[in-house]
Amino acid sequence: MDAKSHPDSRPKEISDMQYSDYQHLRFEHKPNGVLLITIDRPPMNGTNAVLHHELAEIWITVGKDPNVRVSVITGAGRAFSVGGDLSQATKKLGKIDRHIETGEEALRIVYNMIHLDKPIVSAINGSAAGAGLAVALSADISIASTTAKLCDAHMNIGVASGDHATMLWPLYCGLPKAKLYLLTSDVLLGEEAERIGLVSMCKPQEEVLEAALRLADELGRKPQRALRWTKRCLNHWARQAAPVFDLSVAYETLNFMEPDAREGLTAFMEKRAPSFPSTKE
Repeated sequence: MDAKSHPDSRPKEISDMQYSDYQHLRFEHKPNGVLLITIDRPPMNGTNAVLHHELAEIWITVGKDPNVRVSVITGAGRAFSVGGDLSQATKKLGKIDRHIETGEEALRIVYNMIHLDKPIVSAINGSAAGAGLAVALSADISIASTTAKLCDAHMNIGVASGDHATMLWPLYCGLPKAKLYLLTSDVLLGEEAERIGLVSMCKPQEEVLEAALRLADELGRKPQRALRWTKRCLNHWARQAAPVFDLSVAYETLNFMEPDAREGLTAFMEKRAPSFPSTKE
């Protein structure tokens, strides 16, 4: 049975993945070395095991492609990507090896984006959460729709904020705002995200992708070595915070072994407010 016929199978390994091997990412080559990457897993581009893996490995594929200078990543339909498929997460509760594997892959999503010298622009056309939000905000330049809903919802399901946020949000919008939104898991609209510096800019819904492609085209016509080395230097700010990221993913993994996570995930699936056991001690 090949990868495309089994919903939980993994694509080919990193060494030989080609664009045709990706199941939930679509690709369109544009002039001046621009590659448009579209996350396409209806209805809301949620990340199952295959897509989660693809969001980590695509940056290696892009890095090896001499025809790509700049990538633009967006979502099909009305969402960018709403993050992990929590029905799959409930099946992994208490299974530490599977959560460690997912955590390691979460690290690779962000680190592969940071270590890729070619610029990445995200066109955040709609809701973004979980791994989807990590991709949206780990991009070098992020353009959000005014009505896009951004949320790091870890707290709502009883686990520490992993994925990317504890490393990047304090750099983007300062520690006070990062604490406000990561401790509460409140939703930010695109306009508020721009106001506090969480995204690079905000555009009306119908202009987001056009603006991202226009900017990418401009970057594709810049001196490429200077462009890539400038990105490399700037991303040392993020690399300095790598221990924060590693620790947050480790804590998130451990939290999935606890009763709060079981209650948080169950409540989410049952569409009710959670009643966390730790609040009753």
